Amino acid sequence: MTKSLSAQQQMPTRGRPRDNTRDEAIHRATLDLLGELGYSALSIGAVARRAGVSKATIYRRWSGKAEVVGSALQARTTVEQPPAADSLRDSLLVTLKWLAQDLVAAGGSVIASVLIGMREDPELASQVRRILRRDESDMITRVFGAARDREPLVPDAERLFLEIAPAVVTHRTLIANLPCDAAFLEHVVDDILIPLLVANPRR
Repeated sequence: MTKSLSAQQQMPTRGRPRDNTRDEAIHRATLDLLGELGYSALSIGAVARRAGVSKATIYRRWSGKAEVVGSALQARTTVEQPPAADSLRDSLLVTLKWLAQDLVAAGGSVIASVLIGMREDPELASQVRRILRRDESDMITRVFGAARDREPLVPDAERLFLEIAPAVVTHRTLIANLPCDAAFLEHVVDDILIPLLVANPRR
């Protein structure tokens, strides 16, 4: 019995380990095609051909198109979020700068395709909202993590920030096609966010 167990333990595990290079190729192909074709025209077959893999390889990893797109969006290379700064104002500035850079890196055509796709496919909408909740949580931690001990924030400061800041930066970057330069970010922080978020802002 002991010999049998020992021999069994020494046997190699069946199957091959997952090839991360294939995952990367599939993610890259998915985002490229999403920007080129849009979500409706995107197919698992097209992704497989662009990535140089079989459709079976994709279906072994994900259940369908929405999951592939969600995985690609979550795994894509992004601009690394900055650490929290020493003051609320500085934390807001560096976070908004990061958000603008991340939107540019994602690409307007990809973002537009995702937004349209979310209206067509509830599963994709669920995938994207999960990623957004993760990113929003990260932003809240960086902006407000230490600020509550230093600033008299209004009770709903986090909600106000999430409702306003991303919308302003997204409009400026993707719709108006204007840069979020230092002057613009300082305007947003000093003239909009600080007066809204701080109970008694200093003037």
